Amino acid sequence: MAKKEFRFKGKTLDELKNIGVNEFAGLLPARQRRSLKRGLTEQQKILLKKIRSKDNDIKSHCRDMIILPEMVDTKLKVHNGKQFMPVIITDEMIGHYLGEFVLTRSRVEHSAPGIGATRSSASLSVK
Repeated sequence: MAKKEFRFKGKTLDELKNIGVNEFAGLLPARQRRSLKRGLTEQQKILLKKIRSKDNDIKSHCRDMIILPEMVDTKLKVHNGKQFMPVIITDEMIGHYLGEFVLTRSRVEHSAPGIGATRSSASLSVK
């Protein structure tokens, strides 16, 4: 069974790469469309320039960058507030924000209670 060709709002990836940013913005939902119509911030422009130059190790704090078709098949490291997490951009991610794929909160896993955590643990020996 052959892999199904990716389409975004009826357009193939090659067609999306050939259209301009303003025309692409017309295909996006309202929040992303308004963001692109206002123009990219300086940090977003710097990130896009690094992606276009095909750098290998791209790190970014720019979690509010909308994933554009020209960013597909690139590997970025996006900051989650503590460290840079690797993200490989695929065609299904087009139109989403970078921050959606790098979680900022980790799962809390509790172990056994410590001394003084409960009334019964206060009477335990410290040995």
